Amino acid sequence: MNVYLMGLLSKWASIITLALASLFGFNSGSENQSITVENINKTKNSKAETEVIPYKVETIYNDELVKGTENVLKEGVNGIAYIINDEKEVVKEPINKKIEVGTKENEIFTGRMTGYGADCAGCSGIGNLSCPTKNGSRHSLLKNGKTYNDSKYGEVRILAAALDKFPCGTIVKVMHPNLGEFNAIVLDTGSAMKSAWSRGEVLMDLAFVTQKDSSVHLSTTNNAKYEIQRWGW
Repeated sequence: MNVYLMGLLSKWASIITLALASLFGFNSGSENQSITVENINKTKNSKAETEVIPYKVETIYNDELVKGTENVLKEGVNGIAYIINDEKEVVKEPINKKIEVGTKENEIFTGRMTGYGADCAGCSGIGNLSCPTKNGSRHSLLKNGKTYNDSKYGEVRILAAALDKFPCGTIVKVMHPNLGEFNAIVLDTGSAMKSAWSRGEVLMDLAFVTQKDSSVHLSTTNNAKYEIQRWGW
């Protein structure tokens, strides 16, 4: 084989080798290739903190409530915020607390008081009172006793009164010459109380479980003082 033909075959062999290397990913060059990827996100030292946002108190003044009376209309709930790199993001808005405050001056009446039991003359003997309680149930003197547990004033005595003036749920501070001072609630009524108020007089009847209670006769007086603490429920 002549020298020219051998050289030509050698060149073709080199071309085929390079083509195969390129096809199968072999690097036949002597220089190392490198790929540079730029990281555009800078590394930061982030610190997240939680902040409590206190709720505010909104006050509504009610001239139908006795001064000093305060009712919670809506409970307050604190809010929450996250602070990341000095930037605040509120994730939960606070809910303000709403309260109702009475501005009406206390009224004091002077009048009569008597006592009655569930078995009094003209009474049903069952002992159920005329007024529904705050939750809509009926209080029975025979089953539940002569006191009522009020959510604010606690254990109080029970009164019958003229509901036109003293609505169901009215809280009265009684100042009695024989029985002393105590809180009571209007949960009952009667014809004698209604007639007295129609004449401009105040008569309230103190409830007992039975007419035979030895304290019934002590409740009778013409000089009881009644200071209204709350008008109705």
